[in-house]
Amino acid sequence: MKTGFYDKHYNVLLSAATMVGDFLICVFLYILFIKKAGYWELPGLRQSLVVSSMLYIFCIYTGGVILFRRNTKNYQIPLLVFRNVIYYGIGYIIIMKLGHFRVLSPYGLSLFIVLLAVSSTIYRMIIRYSVRIYRSRAVNRTNAILVGSTVNNMELYREMTEVSYYGYNVLGYFDYEPNPDFPEKCPYLGTPDDVIGYLKEHDEVEELYCCLPSKYHDTIRGLIHYCTNNLIHFFSVPNLRNYLHNRMHFYMLGNVPYLSIYNEPLSRVENRMIKRVFDVVFSLTFLCTLFPIIFIIVFIITKITMPGPIFFRQKRNGLDNKVFYCLKFRSMKVNADADKLQATKNDPRKTKWGDIMRKTNIDELPQFINVLMGDMSIVGPRPHMLMHTEEYSKLIDKYMVRHFVKPGITGWSQVTGFRGETKELSQMEGRVKGDIWYMEHWTFGLDIYIIYKTIANAVKGDKAAY
Repeated sequence: MKTGFYDKHYNVLLSAATMVGDFLICVFLYILFIKKAGYWELPGLRQSLVVSSMLYIFCIYTGGVILFRRNTKNYQIPLLVFRNVIYYGIGYIIIMKLGHFRVLSPYGLSLFIVLLAVSSTIYRMIIRYSVRIYRSRAVNRTNAILVGSTVNNMELYREMTEVSYYGYNVLGYFDYEPNPDFPEKCPYLGTPDDVIGYLKEHDEVEELYCCLPSKYHDTIRGLIHYCTNNLIHFFSVPNLRNYLHNRMHFYMLGNVPYLSIYNEPLSRVENRMIKRVFDVVFSLTFLCTLFPIIFIIVFIITKITMPGPIFFRQKRNGLDNKVFYCLKFRSMKVNADADKLQATKNDPRKTKWGDIMRKTNIDELPQFINVLMGDMSIVGPRPHMLMHTEEYSKLIDKYMVRHFVKPGITGWSQVTGFRGETKELSQMEGRVKGDIWYMEHWTFGLDIYIIYKTIANAVKGDKAAY
């Protein structure tokens, strides 16, 4: 089986096989649990099995299968599985209750969901590593040649060859003269005028990647004509590296293709709806249950330990750089520098009680009100003071990109080591890179993971929380 272009058909089969396996795991575990609960012989249980199975198929189908994609990271697989089983669990409860089916007990359902997630993750990881091994075998590699030796094709060569399971065998490159910067392992095969002659003598070539400038349009058209008539896949590599070094993302508007320098999952309406519904449900639940108790405790201790208001309101930059008032429990004495200076490790403005609130993230809890109002999300880039936004936007490239999404109570940068004071510019640069990474890789499962990491850090104590 060929890789490269043929992956499209190969991956369809692999996706189908993966989803069938997931489905069988779900059916097996569900039967096991309802038999263990003694429900198997009760009326309606087999109908619930059918409904449950169809629901799970819908969840894994909409979630998709990403394990075969060459740039998929290992952690993304369990995150996708987690997303699938969470949606399945919510849908199961709603549909079973509406249909008056007998359902598993809360404990049984929770255990079933956990085992389903673990089993599906293990199954998918086994398939992933099997695919890697298969693609790493030399016999399954795709033979390709490069025409043109611009930076784009040099980068393409590295991408094709640095990871063995990508499955490429690059035979060499053509250009009007040898490029001394091109990797030595990739031999120079001649000029673009020699390509067709080379292809006639080497019928093992399956793919051709061309990045010649448009002024050689006659040569390019000749290559396209030969490739399309000789079962060789022709790919045009855009010459964007001359002025742009970002990863590009391909989109279609009707029949018109265009490229974006950022991938923004939250630009899609359905993803924004999922995130907003979760924000509203989560924040409402918290504000109506735990928050009143926490507020009373904070109110009493704050009034005893320091004069002034309970809440601290500060203007910060949010979505599309719009200004909003960010709410916090006040952890410092009233001071004139609140809107100018970040909190430091031994900041004299903090009280002992304020230090405790910061270390445990209690001071951030009023921001659930901001979430409910729509100014913030539970997860996203942390909003910065107006002065810091103005200052850092002039010093850090791409700083303003973080404002393409709503700011969050917690974020990817905060759980990966970039929380707290930024003494050096490199620390803020690391935070901005993390924020942009989150924006480009958002999934519902990633939000859940960040919330989990935030709670875990709060329980054990975050050294950077001051």
